[in-house]
Order: sequence, then structure tokens, then C-alpha cells
Amino acid sequence: MAHSYGSCLFHFAFSTKNHQHLLTPEWRPRLWEYMGGIAKANTMKSLCIGGTSNHVHALLLVPPRMAPAKAVQLIKGGSSRWVHESIPGQKDFAWQEGYGVFSIGFSQVDATRRYIANQEEHHRTKTFEEEYRAFLKKHEIAFDEEFFLG
Repeated sequence: MAHSYGSCLFHFAFSTKNHQHLLTPEWRPRLWEYMGGIAKANTMKSLCIGGTSNHVHALLLVPPRMAPAKAVQLIKGGSSRWVHESIPGQKDFAWQEGYGVFSIGFSQVDATRRYIANQEEHHRTKTFEEEYRAFLKKHEIAFDEEFFLG
């Protein structure tokens, strides 16, 4: 084969530092849009980004040459800088150090988009901590409860 091709779909989830409720409804849509721009500028494709006041979900198509860790580093770093520069009163804003990344197939794209788009509704009955723990268990990822969310 003369060229290499690939499709790497990842569902990322990460929280604000200490799970603080800092992402207000007034500027969240601009943040999601900015994150999508970061993805595009770095040869990724944003299929859906959303979340609530204390966390983000991002469904990204990442090129095969880019590690998921690099993808989330670019999104978190660039968006944190944007928050500091663009949102008054957010000079201390930060993302949690860790993140979750879950590979999905194309048959799961529509369901994942709906899930991300309905975060406000979803979190009326389940906390981010409960949601994240369920994701880890569903994907059979071992974790230590003591250090579960940092």
C-alpha cells in the first residue's frame, strides 16, 4: 500500500480541577466551539463536544499518527488558555490532570452524540463521579477508588 489510512474515534471525558462548577451556561457554548477549533487546527475532527458545569465530553476523530494523550493535551491546554484570556474572573481556572478516553466504533457515533448533547438532562440523576465510575467499569478499566478522581 502506498498510503496509510485509519479511523480512530475517541470519546474523551475530563473535569475541571477539583470538580469545581466553573463552566457557566453563559460561555460554555463558546468553549465547546473553541475546543472544536483546536481539534480542527490540529488535524482532528470534532464530532460532538458538550458537558456540564464541571466536566466535558468530546467525541473526536483523531488521525492514526496522533496518540490520544496528545489529542487531549492539545484540547485541554488550548482551551484553558482561552478561558484565562477570554472569560473574566477565571484566572485560576484549570482542568483536572487526568482524563478518560474510550475508543468507539462508527456504529456508536449517533448514540454517543446524543449522550453528549443530553448531558444536562443526564446529570439531573447522576453525578459526574457516578458517570465516570460507570464508564470505567463498562470498559473494564481497573482503578483504585482511593485515587479515582484525583
